[in-house]
Amino acid sequence: MNKTKLFWSILCMSMFSVGFAQSEQDSIKVEALDEVFLTDSRFALKRENSGKVITKITSEDLEKLQGQSIAEILGRTVGIEVNGVRSNAGQNLSYFVRGGRNRQVLIMIDGIQVTDPSQIANDYDLRLLNADQVESIEILKGAASTLYGTGAATAVINIKLKEASQKAFNLNLRSTLGTNQSSDENNYAIEDFRNSVSVNGSVGNFNYLASFGQQFTDGLSAIDGGTESDAFNSYNTNIKLGYKFSNAFKVSAYASLDDYKADFDDSFGRMDADNTSFSKQYRIGLSPEFKYNNGSVRVNAAFNDVEREIESSFPSMFNAQSVIIDAFNRYNFNDKFYTVIGINYQDNQMESFNIPFGETDFSQAIDPETAQFTITDPYANVVYISDFGLNVNAGLRLNNHSEYGSHLVYNLNPSYKFDVDFGYVKALTSYSTAFITPSLFQLFEPSFGNADLEPEENQTIEVGAEVAITGKATFSLVYYNRNEDNFIDFVDTGNFVFQYQNIDESFTASGLEFVVQAQLLDDLDLNMNATYTNLDEDLSLRIPEIKVNARLDYALCETTQFSLSYQYNDEREDLVFNTDTFENEAVTLDAFGLLDFYVSHKILKGKMTVFANVTNIFNEDYQELFGFSTRGRGASLGFNLNL
Repeated sequence: MNKTKLFWSILCMSMFSVGFAQSEQDSIKVEALDEVFLTDSRFALKRENSGKVITKITSEDLEKLQGQSIAEILGRTVGIEVNGVRSNAGQNLSYFVRGGRNRQVLIMIDGIQVTDPSQIANDYDLRLLNADQVESIEILKGAASTLYGTGAATAVINIKLKEASQKAFNLNLRSTLGTNQSSDENNYAIEDFRNSVSVNGSVGNFNYLASFGQQFTDGLSAIDGGTESDAFNSYNTNIKLGYKFSNAFKVSAYASLDDYKADFDDSFGRMDADNTSFSKQYRIGLSPEFKYNNGSVRVNAAFNDVEREIESSFPSMFNAQSVIIDAFNRYNFNDKFYTVIGINYQDNQMESFNIPFGETDFSQAIDPETAQFTITDPYANVVYISDFGLNVNAGLRLNNHSEYGSHLVYNLNPSYKFDVDFGYVKALTSYSTAFITPSLFQLFEPSFGNADLEPEENQTIEVGAEVAITGKATFSLVYYNRNEDNFIDFVDTGNFVFQYQNIDESFTASGLEFVVQAQLLDDLDLNMNATYTNLDEDLSLRIPEIKVNARLDYALCETTQFSLSYQYNDEREDLVFNTDTFENEAVTLDAFGLLDFYVSHKILKGKMTVFANVTNIFNEDYQELFGFSTRGRGASLGFNLNL
């Protein structure tokens, strides 16, 4: 079947099934709370007044996904492919959103940008984050550089960590045991251990939270067919403190330490090897907020330090530091005009060490005095919400980069909401520009770096519609077209010499994103999304043309929940390095589908929840990355205790 027809067939069947379910339950009255978003405007706006289709993963959703990593959860949302989540636990992760790469996706934690200046793509490594510490996630797709700066070209993923409870003392314990094996194994040994503990509470004007998480996963080789397993071991510590001085002024502070150790194999020779990757991240931050009549001033300040080490045939060490200060004033004129005026400052630097050929000791490869840049961005954004259905979100940002001077980006996002008998219909469109600054590695690495690189530039057009049936269902369909200029690629300049260079030609990515959330029956909910991606050949690496995710949630009673999830990934193209010709060769990875089952049951008067997962129920054998292992059928059992 033609893949475009397949996408539209999925869309039509979904709408038909929800329409049928609605006719069967018209007499059921469902009270739905207004969903609100923050990421697209920094104000809490109702979904119907937002000019974007934002994916929100709530705490209730996360409860139904216990035992999964944040990367796995994100990979089930519309328009996102996180490559590496179905493989060995220590596998490197690639974030593909709307045909983009890691460097075009900005990840934020509690509204603060998190990056690793030592990475090739300047990206944050989601393997450092513990899912048990997360309260909710908002995903804003499309160019968002006006509010969030460099890197926010295809998506902003805003991860909100858990807050202190209102009780004086609250204890939360969570533990999961599971299997971890390939599809050709059947021993089902317990090889996956995940544990977390959190204490938190509020005493008067003071609140606190301290959490610790641990994961140890073994049993699966990184390389396909490997005989030695490659373990992944991580630890996470997080402390948050807050004090409310008055109704107008409060301060919160946090500190975290996250680290992991990941064994990996020889990817070039595709054979077992005793290689290990270490990564450690320290984060501290301070966020004071002052509220005044109709407005507030907030400062988010953070320091991030990352240390990475690679033990392999090519040993190396990386250190990186970044300082981020984002100060902004929010003002609500009259519940029709919302304005944000702010300034964002970033200071990034890195250094690296390797062992030169023929020597035995490390020497500095990248000097932090050279590999450093600062960014100072003033920005402004305004939201207008009319009485007659028109909503407008618009903004400007002037990027001032120490290497590249000034660069203006902007966003215009009008939408119109029509109130109808059954709910509302919303039409939306947007035009946004973005930039992606080259990483310090791309600029200053002595063998491959290129100090003459220019920033990448993106322009994105979106057109879409959203239909809401009050208390029953929400549908959305969005078309996007994104153009890339100054694309940075790793280029063979001849004689086996490679360098990062800007490509003269422009590239285009376009596609459709369809989402439906519906209450099919009184106790049966459907969450489904389908993505169609059309890319220039140079952008299509490992990105499926068609991807479908679906989840049915059934409440057997107040204490017992069931979920059945399915994911379909279309064929993808991958590249394989041929050690004989020293060239990359294209291979096609077959399509695959995965079916998962989840059940949870509350006991001890709701204070304790036990849950179980069965993943890849049919034990499908497939490839996510050519030459690397993937997980076969798996089972896990866990509990969550809240006192």
